[in-house]
Amino acid sequence: MVHNAPLESHREIAAKVKTYLDDESSNWHQLGMRMLTETHPNVRKRTAVNFFINASLVGIPKQREAEKRLGVKVPWAVLMDPTAKCNLRCIGCWAGDYELRPELSLETMDRICREGGELGIHFYVISGGEPMVRQNDLLELARRHPDKMFHIYSNGTLITREFAREAAERGNMVFALSLEGLEASTDARRGKGVFQKVMDAMDILREAGVIYGFSATYTRKNTEELGSEAFIDRMVEKGAAFGWFFTYIPIGRDVDLELMATPEQRAYMFDRITAFRRTKPIFLVDFWNDGEAAVGCIAGGRKYFHINSAGDVEPCAFAHYATCNIHEVSVAEALQNPLFKAYQKRQPFSGNLRRPCPIIDHPYVLRDMVKESGAYYTQKSDNETVDEFAEKLAGYAAAWGELADEIWEKRLAGAPAGMDGGND
Repeated sequence: MVHNAPLESHREIAAKVKTYLDDESSNWHQLGMRMLTETHPNVRKRTAVNFFINASLVGIPKQREAEKRLGVKVPWAVLMDPTAKCNLRCIGCWAGDYELRPELSLETMDRICREGGELGIHFYVISGGEPMVRQNDLLELARRHPDKMFHIYSNGTLITREFAREAAERGNMVFALSLEGLEASTDARRGKGVFQKVMDAMDILREAGVIYGFSATYTRKNTEELGSEAFIDRMVEKGAAFGWFFTYIPIGRDVDLELMATPEQRAYMFDRITAFRRTKPIFLVDFWNDGEAAVGCIAGGRKYFHINSAGDVEPCAFAHYATCNIHEVSVAEALQNPLFKAYQKRQPFSGNLRRPCPIIDHPYVLRDMVKESGAYYTQKSDNETVDEFAEKLAGYAAAWGELADEIWEKRLAGAPAGMDGGND
């Protein structure tokens, strides 16, 4: 596979992966062996074909060809929300202020996957709301598109053994289960008994041979716990293959600036994740601190974009602005919308890749892009202008900017980083 990879960047990545996996003493070798021995045969096959071949080796060159035709970036992934409904009411939910009634029909999601596939997009992220409210449609979508991967974010409380068996039969469904830390922290934000239900869901998915991991939002209250050996070791013990870390963004329901992790906590989290990458058999990503690896913000159609349950085409799950709706345009047309173009002509938003985000790191840039594109607000309560939103986050952006610049200067001076950078 190393020699047959079509792009030079693919060959470099494949060579690095091979080096890690060949070292029997490495944490990556341990993770690889666990995936080979604990997953269902259908899951191993479909993951290898869909993720490594269709989505990457074949899909990326096809995306580059489509970019030349469309004149804009074609992303690697699409995030879509079948529903905004949820059986939980978590404090500070990023999607908590969407209208609950609109939903993406199975036929609309099917069309998105077909049109995306024509552009070389083979990776589809499913969120909500709680997408498992629509579990039958998810299974049908995976059945209709066996050449694509479906990465499903779920609170884990609705996963049953029957569903897990069917997901294993499809082979192309991967799950990220939401946690806030260990039991007390998770139940405090998500409701009593939720942590144990997530642990049970992990056991169910493991028995079925389905790949899964965790998704965690770090805040001022739980950063140190999420960055602890105890938490990561518990996830490894439960069989999690990966962990996605998000920093709290003050949007949605129960918005609270005081819930945001401090700049010092944000830096601490990346230091901890960097250390765990060297020692723990689990793949970890911090979607804000890993701006260097991603070469800045990945949103606005550059690497991914978001379609909410009403069909609004947003730059990302946390930027609730749009200029078009997927019910009225094709995926190719949606990618050419003026808000995405505004994003792409400014990306990366800073020469300091530890400050990648236009929402919390450069809120005035977000303001300018919204105004330039004429974007509308997609949440149900429109009681805050984009100017007010930018002003609200200006203090945090300045404080993080000062610390991030110190970190970046040390990085440029030769201090080790958590992940290697890459080309756009």
